[in-house]
Amino acid sequence: MRTPGFWAQMPPSPLARLLAPAGAVYGRFTAKRMDRPGEQAACPVLCIGNLTLGGAGKTPTALRIAAMLRAQGKQPVFLSRGYGGRERGPLVVDPTLRNADAVGDEPLLLARIAPTVVARDRPAGARLCVAQGADVIVMDDGLQNPSLAKDLSLVAVDAGSGIGNGLTFPAGPLRVPLAQQWPHVGGIVMIGDGAPGEAVAREAERRGLPVHRGKLIPQADHGLEGRPIFAFAGIGRPEKFFDTLRSMGADLAGTQVFGDHHRFSQSDLAGLADAASRVGATLVTTEKDAVRLPRAFAQTLAVRLVFDDETALRAQIAAMLRSRPASLQA
Repeated sequence: MRTPGFWAQMPPSPLARLLAPAGAVYGRFTAKRMDRPGEQAACPVLCIGNLTLGGAGKTPTALRIAAMLRAQGKQPVFLSRGYGGRERGPLVVDPTLRNADAVGDEPLLLARIAPTVVARDRPAGARLCVAQGADVIVMDDGLQNPSLAKDLSLVAVDAGSGIGNGLTFPAGPLRVPLAQQWPHVGGIVMIGDGAPGEAVAREAERRGLPVHRGKLIPQADHGLEGRPIFAFAGIGRPEKFFDTLRSMGADLAGTQVFGDHHRFSQSDLAGLADAASRVGATLVTTEKDAVRLPRAFAQTLAVRLVFDDETALRAQIAAMLRSRPASLQA
């Protein structure tokens, strides 16, 4: 889906106010569900979630945290629902045998750096993670899913969008009313800069929650400076991707937005190639989109998350690992 524009409007638009009663009903139901006790896994579970629908930077956060854990001698295994894929799991993702239609796009990115399990049934997925040698499970999404107990939940927040108009779906982007989500949150990962995110950070700090700040930066010199580019993306906030390209000095000759997790058709590919050819531009897209495209169809801009103070984040995760009772360890 594409994020509706009115979700970002403050004060809330007439349409948002019209949908607010439906959001209140949905919010009460999902909040009650979120409070249910979950099954305890045989090793610590670190959940990377978000407060809203749409992209907030969960996958880059999960990738960076898994790399941190590996550097400390841990054996993290990713657990993902596999949104957008047809496989229900539980299964181990093999990028050489699976594609995005089967397991979703995020698991293919995660599997590049650590074993990755896809499972709609999160407790069954956790058991498979442990069978794969996990001594810590890193969940990509799942904050609002109560089926698996979490030892620590960190919430990724896009500073540029925050929580939008602050209303619950379908009136706004919140998955559950914010007041009901805070008790399940152990910390915030604030990505980028922006007033909407700062409002969330202030509330988190008021509640005594740590705020870990970071930025997404290009992984390498992609040689895009000064080059005419036709950029396209099917992610939660395509504008953030386009802004990154502009900040690198790329000349955006054209852009095209698709819905999040969009499955590209042959017609889409032909249209993109034609649009780029007409303006003499190179096609450029995101890593997440690239796994849903034919190989080498477009140049990929890879990014990584860099924290302002990674030491504080390492300390919080280490405290979580130490605090798990020995009786609950595998």
